[in-house]
Amino acid sequence: MKDHRHEFAVEKMCRVFNVSRSGYYNWLKRKPSKREQERELLLAEIDKIHTQSNGRYGSPKITIELRDRGFSVSRPRVARIMRANGIRSVISRKFRVCTTDSNHGFKINPNLLDRNFSPDGPAKSWVSDITYIRTEEGWLYLTMIMDLYDRKIIGWSMSTTMHAENTVIPAWRMAQINRPFFRGLVFHSDRGVQYACFEFRKELDPEKVSQSMSRKANCWDNAVAENFFKILKSETGYRKYDSIAQAKQIIFEFIEIWYNRIRRHSSLGYLSPEQFGKTINKIAL
Repeated sequence: MKDHRHEFAVEKMCRVFNVSRSGYYNWLKRKPSKREQERELLLAEIDKIHTQSNGRYGSPKITIELRDRGFSVSRPRVARIMRANGIRSVISRKFRVCTTDSNHGFKINPNLLDRNFSPDGPAKSWVSDITYIRTEEGWLYLTMIMDLYDRKIIGWSMSTTMHAENTVIPAWRMAQINRPFFRGLVFHSDRGVQYACFEFRKELDPEKVSQSMSRKANCWDNAVAENFFKILKSETGYRKYDSIAQAKQIIFEFIEIWYNRIRRHSSLGYLSPEQFGKTINKIAL
């Protein structure tokens, strides 16, 4: 049975928009254009990449990922599609808690790194820092050591105290295992007591390692390490974890699975640290 109410509604709307009924029905039967089909395919792939990155990627990195997958597309076009469909990267906000206790009587080393954040090879310049992670069970302290050459986190530790034996020392020992070195390493940090204390200094062989420290109240001297924490907190969501165990699991996955192996870094030509290392090794061969 024919639905005359539908016919009446169509006729009325056609008059309102000043179009013919035949034109309306032709539009309904029209197949999507090649560009529309391509746009739908792009949208599906953009949504897939965005989901795989847990919402962390914005249009620049999604564009690079699309190109790696065989799509010829510009960043502005990707941005337009994302904006039109409400797809956006994680929105970050500023969050900073100072973990540096430099009110101590230990020796302060000069700034040997001098903001040279681009060494010409691995195991030449490492940077380190400590940050607070909030949980319902109290504070968790994350210590990281990064090799500036490929921005890889080669050593890290998580603890519920700020003592050197639970923070920088285990992170340092992990870094040595993950990236052995022979001599000429500059190890840079802030002036915190964990880095200046005797317990940690005993770990550093002066024939192989030159210890470097930021100038007083100058966060730019260790900007790359601090930026890692900004990335960590923005891409995992500024949050208070339900438990220390939950925080440890999420941070472990972020560092070892996402950051070191998958996340694209603009400073590495939009490669991950692992991809960058493999590319350099192929070139060397």
